Amino acid sequence: MIINYKNTYFFTATILEWKKLLLNDTYKDFLVDSMRFLVNEKRVKIYGFALMPNHIHIIWHLIDDLENRLAQSSLLRFTANKMKKDLEHNNPKLLEQFKVDAKDRMHQFWERNPLSYPIYTDAMLIQKLNYIHQNPCEEKWKLADVPENYYYCSAKFYDKGVDDFGFITSYVWD
Repeated sequence: MIINYKNTYFFTATILEWKKLLLNDTYKDFLVDSMRFLVNEKRVKIYGFALMPNHIHIIWHLIDDLENRLAQSSLLRFTANKMKKDLEHNNPKLLEQFKVDAKDRMHQFWERNPLSYPIYTDAMLIQKLNYIHQNPCEEKWKLADVPENYYYCSAKFYDKGVDDFGFITSYVWD
């Protein structure tokens, strides 16, 4: 188990107005690419995640005292820019649904103030990991019959030892 929980967080971000923009696998892939970048750049370790139709859950450990808000901002900004470019070319009508009257932007994809909770214990980490892995199987979503069958989730890694993404770190061996 993780011995030092300093800088380990359960992070949740939601698409603006809970719109189901992430039903599109291309946009989930943008998130995967962003997580992979953060891991490859040694900014974070990712212990678990689930990418849902209108929100995301990630358990990550920030490396070298990287501020949580900087990691969040990097992930959310990158994906927002990629989604905007894709929508400009492929679905301008949908892009209009994300138009906002703000001083610093014309479009907004993520709700402001994502949630981030520090993780302090093994029990808390396991509880949050189980929560995010079960999320795709909830009656509300029915994205998979069992967690490990939902592709955009780390459950398969913990159940079968398969990391389809190449960036998940097991909390067991850390």
